[in-house]
Amino acid sequence: MKIYLIRHGRQCSKLCNVNVDLSQEGFRQAALVGERLVKKNIDKVYSSDYLRAVQTAQAANLYWNVEHEIDPGLREISFGDMEGLSDKVIAERFADFKKEQAKMEQDLPYPGGESAGDAVKRAFPVLERIAKGPEKQVVVVSHGCLIRSLVAHILGINLAKLGIFGKGMENSSITELTYDPELDQFRLERFNDYAHLEKYPELLRSAWVDAEN
Repeated sequence: MKIYLIRHGRQCSKLCNVNVDLSQEGFRQAALVGERLVKKNIDKVYSSDYLRAVQTAQAANLYWNVEHEIDPGLREISFGDMEGLSDKVIAERFADFKKEQAKMEQDLPYPGGESAGDAVKRAFPVLERIAKGPEKQVVVVSHGCLIRSLVAHILGINLAKLGIFGKGMENSSITELTYDPELDQFRLERFNDYAHLEKYPELLRSAWVDAEN
């Protein structure tokens, strides 16, 4: 089983984890990743129920024309009290939390929200169910922090250390897993692969945001 974890395309708001549509750039990113995977014989696509993930899956699926299943368990980590706020307000209002988080000593829950461990507890069973299904090649459209949390869990990395995976993940990037049913084991094949965006600097996150939560 091959599982392609795709981060959703760029949404139309810079506010934290708001449930909004994709931007025009987000639809372009989704189309590019759909075209890139068209020769992989995708059997099925799954997504979070957030609009940006659903629309990314739908736009990419124009290249695959397969069944699309929506599962709320694939939602982004809940950022709690930070949700709906700008990066500037978050940096000011939650400075103490961000300072503690940066130490990577504890898997801290976001104020009023989830920790990485909380998110893994709800999302990993969904990933296992998908992996044990009848398909051979599937796409799972989800969210940056959740994908990093799942990868850390699979690799046996302390979830407090998510910061070692880099500042952020590119929208529509590919993180590829294989699942061996005989060993009941996941393997990481690639992480945050965004080669399909490299010719378009305006589609990279560096052209859009300065911070990641």
